[in-house]
Amino acid sequence: MSHHYLIRNACAAARLVGWLTLLGTTVAAQMVKTNGLIKARNGDTMVLQTSESPALVVLLTDNTQVGQVQGVLKARRKEMSMAALIPGLAVKVEGAYNDRNQLVATSVSFKGNDLEDAQRIEAGLHETKTQAQQNKEELEKQNAALKAQNEALQQQQQQIAANKAAIDAAVARFGQLDDYYILDELTIHFGNGKVRVDPKYVPQLLALADKAREINGYIIEVKGYASSVGSTTLNQKLSEDRASEVTKILLQQAHIPLTRMLAPGAMGESHQVGNDKTAEGQAENRRVVVRVLQNKAIAGV
Repeated sequence: MSHHYLIRNACAAARLVGWLTLLGTTVAAQMVKTNGLIKARNGDTMVLQTSESPALVVLLTDNTQVGQVQGVLKARRKEMSMAALIPGLAVKVEGAYNDRNQLVATSVSFKGNDLEDAQRIEAGLHETKTQAQQNKEELEKQNAALKAQNEALQQQQQQIAANKAAIDAAVARFGQLDDYYILDELTIHFGNGKVRVDPKYVPQLLALADKAREINGYIIEVKGYASSVGSTTLNQKLSEDRASEVTKILLQQAHIPLTRMLAPGAMGESHQVGNDKTAEGQAENRRVVVRVLQNKAIAGV
């Protein structure tokens, strides 16, 4: 073997060692270590908050080793599942960046007490989110109930306004009867919440109709009333129904012509005659008043 051959092989070996050293140095330069706090975790991706980056993307692979360091000197390592990598956990990541500037982790490690703290934080956040969702649902229910109450109140106010208009119209109509004499009058009382005419009043109504027919130019006025106990809307309806029931008897049984009848007046709770604080007063106010009227001008003829 020649001296020159040995020299050439030695040079080649030196170049190979140099290249391997350079390669090792490059690979080592590409490997990084960083510490941070897991901000978010989604499958094989987690986002770290580090001192250098507020949102460092770390990729986890099947080859990523996850471990919990143990012991006073943190020299022992316990293999863990990736499920342990939860938001709020402080971790140490080793790996290399890919071409999209994402850190591909080869190793992720954390301390046992850090995991316990993160688990407590996550449990608290879950409870907070659950409570927030319950609060949101409860608020939505309350808003829906409030909306329904407002709609019901608006309807009630509209009904009250309609009732008031009807009463005002009736008062105005009957207030124009100053040109009439009252020649006869009958008051019919009703039970609480009742609109049916007690049969004992039917003969009295028929007798009043017979007297009216003997009067020149007569008109019969029917006005219904209710006590102020209970709903104003219901009382207005009761007074209307009571007046209508009495009017039916006059039309159908007493055969009073419709042209001799004033439209029934529903006076509601207006013109109370009895004290509504007592049962006797309430009974007095649940009434229909029937009057036989004659025009003063006709009476004078």
